[in-house]
Amino acid sequence: MKLLDTALDRAVVAGYSRVGYRVRAASWPDDDPQPEVLTGRTVVVTGATSGIGAAIAAGALALGGRVILVGRDRERADRVRADLEARRPHARVSIELGDMSDPHDVDDLAARLAEDSVDVVVHNAGVMPPTRTESPDGHELSLATHVLGPIRLTERLLPQLAASSDARVIFMSSGGMYTAALPVGDIDYRSGEYRGARAYARSKRIQTEMVPILAERWADASVMTAGMHPGWVDTPGVAESLPRFGRAMGPLLRTVEQGADTAVWLAATAPRPPTGRFWHDRRPRPMNYRLLSGETNEADRRAVWNDVLAAAGL
Repeated sequence: MKLLDTALDRAVVAGYSRVGYRVRAASWPDDDPQPEVLTGRTVVVTGATSGIGAAIAAGALALGGRVILVGRDRERADRVRADLEARRPHARVSIELGDMSDPHDVDDLAARLAEDSVDVVVHNAGVMPPTRTESPDGHELSLATHVLGPIRLTERLLPQLAASSDARVIFMSSGGMYTAALPVGDIDYRSGEYRGARAYARSKRIQTEMVPILAERWADASVMTAGMHPGWVDTPGVAESLPRFGRAMGPLLRTVEQGADTAVWLAATAPRPPTGRFWHDRRPRPMNYRLLSGETNEADRRAVWNDVLAAAGL
């Protein structure tokens, strides 16, 4: 199975599609994660008002967790909560509004979340603006949403995570990051022609490369830090931002539940996975494929980390 799994991963289309998911899932045990394993635990999911985020919330609820939906739109959040409660009448679901690209929103959100326990944070909020757009504090929007806001929020929640018996932080990346090299010296994408899909891939590359550094930084709080990508998933975001890709790959795209699976597994499986790794379909994956993006050296990773720290106001 290991050879087949590796072959699927390198084949990309087969591995990232619903075909790859089905082949791999056939070998997963039915009792992993254990039923009700998240009982008594609080799971925060950003970008939870549609697509993969809503599916992650549903998966965590199905395992007994209390879920906090984080989104920007109250109406959409209310619809997701109503749907989740209809499927699981005694589910504990609450809503917090916040824009992950806005540091003031992030700080306010962290203050509200800190009033209770937090055990798991899944950073799933995502954007792909077609033209260069800046966050309220002047950073490229994809970078702010996928990297700066999530790191800032987690830093603010470290006391709550440190108090958890099993704290986990999961970053939802994208297979598209394999096509982007780490943008040393230009994390804000100020040079070159701006393309939304490229900005998305660049920011996800930065996010992924920061995972090992964040794992070290948060080790004293006993936080398991993971990055992952969901494969190619049929989401509203794909339909809106990548319509041609969505139409071409439609029959092969994964369901949102399949895309959410590894995030839910990382949040719930026991024993907890090793920290600082990058995952896809419940297995660790390389962070780089040399032919696509080259290899990242530690000096470049640290240089970008210093830029991220400054941009995030940390």
